Amino acid sequence: MFDTLTDRFDGVFTRLRSKGKLSEADIDAALREVRLALLEADVNVGVARNMLARIKERALEADVQKSLTPGQQVIKIVHEELVRTLGEGTAELNKGPKPLTILMVGLQGSGKTTSSGKLAKRLKGEGKKPLLVAADLQRPAAIDQLERLGERIGVPVYTERASRPRKLVKNAMKEAVRMGHDVVVIDTAGRLQIDTDLMKELADIEKEVTPHEVLLVVDAMTGQDAVNVATGFSQQTKVTGVVLSKLDGDARGGAAISVREVTGVPIKFAGVGEGLDDFEPFHPERMAGRILGMGDVLSLIEKAESHIDEEEAERSVRKMAKGQFTLDDFLHQFQMIKRMGPLKDILAMLPGAGSALKDVDVDDRDLARVEAIIRSMTPEERQKPKIIGGSRRRRIADGSGTRPQDVNRLLKQFADAQKMMKQMAGGKGLPGIPGLAPGRRGKR
Repeated sequence: MFDTLTDRFDGVFTRLRSKGKLSEADIDAALREVRLALLEADVNVGVARNMLARIKERALEADVQKSLTPGQQVIKIVHEELVRTLGEGTAELNKGPKPLTILMVGLQGSGKTTSSGKLAKRLKGEGKKPLLVAADLQRPAAIDQLERLGERIGVPVYTERASRPRKLVKNAMKEAVRMGHDVVVIDTAGRLQIDTDLMKELADIEKEVTPHEVLLVVDAMTGQDAVNVATGFSQQTKVTGVVLSKLDGDARGGAAISVREVTGVPIKFAGVGEGLDDFEPFHPERMAGRILGMGDVLSLIEKAESHIDEEEAERSVRKMAKGQFTLDDFLHQFQMIKRMGPLKDILAMLPGAGSALKDVDVDDRDLARVEAIIRSMTPEERQKPKIIGGSRRRRIADGSGTRPQDVNRLLKQFADAQKMMKQMAGGKGLPGIPGLAPGRRGKR
């Protein structure tokens, strides 16, 4: 979502780093570009003005201008003020007596029902026993959708299609207590706009269940409109947190930067993909790092830990060390990477990768092509790729829908990987990178 904004910031920061000293004119010029970048990203005008005022005040301090690296100091200030705007610290769900009751609210089409299912799945993964409640009685399709989601994630869904919302949630709470559920996630009705009927319905439900959390789901792709919606809801209901849906979209991202400061409530979760696992706690510092092109290594590690089998990874490492790494193992490595999500999103979490790969076409179909080629090989060919000659290459290419040169390229990549692993295992370090040999630190 933040590609354009990140590119603009990268250009500003590159010019700042190139200067040995910064004058007030240099700072003003940089902040003008930052302002344009924020406004182009559809950041709320007031939010952009306040943030820039804080940055300028701190950047003009004497210790920054006299710093040995003034450009880096300004970048640090921009990062800190962006974190402050997004909301300092990760906001957790409120605590309360069981069952913890979470009301999901928002406009129709904001991703509210899907977010309800994703949240229930996440809570289940944390050892909770959630119950989903289909209280959107305005749209039968929403009830059907939630029931399908519940079936996929193994979470029961309570509904009474012919009931009224207030009575339904009252009965749902009784059912939750009876069945020992410790969390209740209520998917409420939405409208195409904020209206009196919608607010009355939400007020009735709130009176009945007194929720611990009222999470407002806003579509991050709607830009400034998302901020207006968040403002409207927060003025009329007791919103305790925001869920940003569709944060993986191609919109400009201004809603994510604006919504916290405009509403005064924290962003608690973000939907970062279409998969049911693509739902994360919102970390302001990490998000600021992504926006400014600094990467997000912590999220990358967490994603790897949740999608990669530790024992399988350890087995691969042992085989690498012994020089026994085969094309089957190579295939397993690619499959583990695929489980982590789109390759472009993974690479974006690496510091500096955004600008380095700006003009590189990162395509997940390349991973699918590698998998197809390896799966078209016989078990013997995967174990002993050196036996693959011209006729075998043509057969593998035909079987995988690729060309013989694609097969050649993969075999060369695999041979290079094997060579590198043998050098590392033999204490010779990485090819072309002296001083990285294991056990040789400090030797001359």
